[in-house]
Amino acid sequence: MSEWIDVIEESALENGEHVVVDVDGTEVAVFKIDGEYYAIEDVCTHDGAEIASGVIDGCEIVCPRHGARFCIKTGAVKAPPAYEDINTYKVRIENGLLQLQNS
Repeated sequence: MSEWIDVIEESALENGEHVVVDVDGTEVAVFKIDGEYYAIEDVCTHDGAEIASGVIDGCEIVCPRHGARFCIKTGAVKAPPAYEDINTYKVRIENGLLQLQNS
């Protein structure tokens, strides 16, 4: 059974901003892009290190170490050297709080 976990207030992020939160011991990067929220595990599948410090280019994030690119909305790989997608989390707003689904 999955549960929804409160992570931040909806008003905490402006468009183009992101924050890294802990979800049951897993670092998750939460982004606000064009008024919508997205959440991906904060790990580059190429080298296992964090990715949230990478450059955001539209709806993609570029790994700061080797340049792999991922879609923030889906976690899909967009450019090597990575070949595995990043795990994503469902996001919703409840009572002014941004929640992530932990399954």
